[in-house]
Amino acid sequence: MTYKVIITGANNFVGEGILLQCLQDASISEILLVSRWHNPLVHPKVKQAIIPDFLDLDSFDEVLTGYDACFYCASIDSMYLSEHIYKQIVFDITLNFAVKILMLNPEIKFNYLSHSKADRTETSKLASARMIGRTEDALNKLQFKRLNHFRPGWIKPLETQKVFGFRRKFKKFLHPFAEILMPNKVVTMKQIAAAMINVLAKEYPERTIRSKDIKFLEKRHYDKLYQVNKFSPDTLDL
Repeated sequence: MTYKVIITGANNFVGEGILLQCLQDASISEILLVSRWHNPLVHPKVKQAIIPDFLDLDSFDEVLTGYDACFYCASIDSMYLSEHIYKQIVFDITLNFAVKILMLNPEIKFNYLSHSKADRTETSKLASARMIGRTEDALNKLQFKRLNHFRPGWIKPLETQKVFGFRRKFKKFLHPFAEILMPNKVVTMKQIAAAMINVLAKEYPERTIRSKDIKFLEKRHYDKLYQVNKFSPDTLDL
């Protein structure tokens, strides 16, 4: 089976990596990049929708209709942002977009790029963790055919990636040390993309996808392994 997917955040670090991997995956037949500004990539699989205001989507119904899945990878650093602005970007915009594409595509599957520190109890001292957790909780109340929250830890980029802020460049330099000191928390961009694609074909037992789950889901035939061997990611030597 092939899938027509929407990707948001392709101009950012994770979204770019997901896009590059989707271009190489035969199960992805069409990609709609939804963003506030144009992406320079040109490819037969790719269409683009430039939406200046994600809180005003009414004139884009036709463009956003006809898709099987959404990889919501739009993200922003909470540093230097007021809590009000951060809420509008992380919560209000995400929920408005999710509601719209669900209304237009009732069978759509939704993969939300969350954060490893997301807190749905909203008791964390980190405002960003509380807000992302609140967003997860609100998405859970929508009737998506399938919904997963991806909470990767330390992400190793693809060699072909170009989108790096200062902090990402610094973290790229530290990757070899991170892989030694916390191997269970480091995932590659290729693993995240593969996991997002593979979960479309077979529902995963857990809605929240952490680093260990990402490594498990990366395997193309993970569903057969899970059913035949009756093991979970916690028992795998990854």
